Amino acid sequence: MIYKFKSQATGDVIMLKANGEQMLAIVGKEPSAQGIITVEQVPAAIAALEAAIVVHEAAVAERAQHPEKTVEVEGDSVMLRQRAAPFIEMLRCSAQAGKDVVWGV
Repeated sequence: MIYKFKSQATGDVIMLKANGEQMLAIVGKEPSAQGIITVEQVPAAIAALEAAIVVHEAAVAERAQHPEKTVEVEGDSVMLRQRAAPFIEMLRCSAQAGKDVVWGV
């Protein structure tokens, strides 16, 4: 399964299931076949993604500084900042245009 995020303000952002569900969990949405992030919800969604990026990067830095410790870092070798960038850009453009972001419709 894939997630295809759509907005009338931008091109589509397509993610594999695990990555799409990760983005939805970060922004406080239940992973589902269909959904919406309203214009009013976009600022909180962007803030949540940016906060998650900071936490993720701190965990990666901690692991690099202390390889003897076991520091859990969610995900694969792709940094959350890189993976989330297209989605964050979509959210920003959609907010500026006053458009919702949807998936599964």
